[in-house]
Amino acid sequence: MSGDDRQNEEDRQKELAREHKERQAKRAAEQSAKARRNTFIGAAVAVVVVAGGIFAATTLVGNDGASNAAAQPSASASASASPSGTPVLPTALPSSTPRKASDITCTYKRDNSVPHKFVGLPPKKPNMKLSTMTIKTNHGDIVIDVDPNATPCSVNSMAFLAKKGFYEGNRCHRLAKPETSGLYLLQCGDPQAKADGKNKTDGQGNAGYVFGDEAVDVMPYSRGVVFLTQPLDAAGQNSSQFAISLSDENTQLEQVYSVLGVVKSGLEIIDKVAEGGVIVNPDDITGDGGSTAPKIPVIIKKVILK
Repeated sequence: MSGDDRQNEEDRQKELAREHKERQAKRAAEQSAKARRNTFIGAAVAVVVVAGGIFAATTLVGNDGASNAAAQPSASASASASPSGTPVLPTALPSSTPRKASDITCTYKRDNSVPHKFVGLPPKKPNMKLSTMTIKTNHGDIVIDVDPNATPCSVNSMAFLAKKGFYEGNRCHRLAKPETSGLYLLQCGDPQAKADGKNKTDGQGNAGYVFGDEAVDVMPYSRGVVFLTQPLDAAGQNSSQFAISLSDENTQLEQVYSVLGVVKSGLEIIDKVAEGGVIVNPDDITGDGGSTAPKIPVIIKKVILK
């Protein structure tokens, strides 16, 4: 490739990224007003634990009844505020009312409509004693506090997939940064992802099943919050994908996505990776799936729940 060709290609990539950022910023602005109304009204607001999920590919299947995975928790939490009225962002999961596995039935529905890796369906009864999820990566461990009392079927699904070795070798396919996406997060869990900036289906894969929403509105998506991912405009389509918020600015998002937990340690690992930049996928510049993989690969060696 000649010098002129390289320069033209670089200019094209910059223009695509700029247009993408503008689209994302417009979408974020539309979401932000509603999110502020729903989340921070006055000095404090009650947040009811109910249901949710986020950002994968828009080509996943529709609702068709899959949104009734579990009995919804009845716990609640509050977002407090500083004397100035600025909300104090939570750094841990709100406490949840203890529940019995015998009172919960999780429903997982087969889905082979997208690229997937099927290792079976999780059990209907969750393990209510789990409290931490450790993601062992090629850069170190990321430890996440989880609460099956708040999201029993989500934690149950993660524990099942972890036990089956589903995540071993998985490459985190999306590093969304403010300059390219208007958001700041790392997304993982697509079993077919190449994370090379070339694979057009990155972000569309799942575990061959879907399940309903849990823990919507439990807390804003501040730095360290981990949430399940699914199509932006869908519900009840959670599966294997998840995202880790890297900025308090993500609280602009409307609270419609399932919170899985909060990072206890290891965020600095992702911060260091993020400094290395992203690979823009020109064939997926609209952000519907596998755009902007991290230039420094994040490879999951093992996931452990205990």
